[in-house]
Amino acid sequence: MIPVAVTIALAAFSIAFVLSLWRLVRGPDAIDRVLALDTLYINAIAIIVLLGLAQGTTVYFEAALLIAALGFVGTVALAKYLGRGSVIE
Repeated sequence: MIPVAVTIALAAFSIAFVLSLWRLVRGPDAIDRVLALDTLYINAIAIIVLLGLAQGTTVYFEAALLIAALGFVGTVALAKYLGRGSVIE
């Protein structure tokens, strides 16, 4: 039952990944692109964790944690840049 659920979730997150990538490329303005990039990070983390579950290894979880940290910092930096014009005050 778990492999079927992981496969279905992997397909759903893969579709969400492609749709986020589409929004990143075609976003009407910069804020939409930043939100698409943040969603892209989240979808990538979910796909990596699901691959780790499917293969029964914990190596992918560390990569997911690293991508989550970098995604958070990147999104905050881009939001500050778009809101204030500079990242560091």
